[in-house]
Amino acid sequence: MITSGQLKAARALLGIDQKTLADHAGLSTPTIQRMEASDGVIRGNVDSLTKLIGALDALGIELIGEGATSASGGRGIRLKGARG
Repeated sequence: MITSGQLKAARALLGIDQKTLADHAGLSTPTIQRMEASDGVIRGNVDSLTKLIGALDALGIELIGEGATSASGGRGIRLKGARG
């Protein structure tokens, strides 16, 4: 699963706009906009989510789930569980 916050952060790390990500994923820009406007975990059809995650992976983004470790050990950021 990917959250809207992870998606926005991934784009920021890559330095790309929504249209560029949409092009890489084979999705429309409005689809990316809707995904980023989601509250929390992105909802969408399986095909669109698979394309999105595949594009992010191809662009060098590793999605790290809550409590998971990063296998590649590359640079990155993680949101702490408790905010306050």
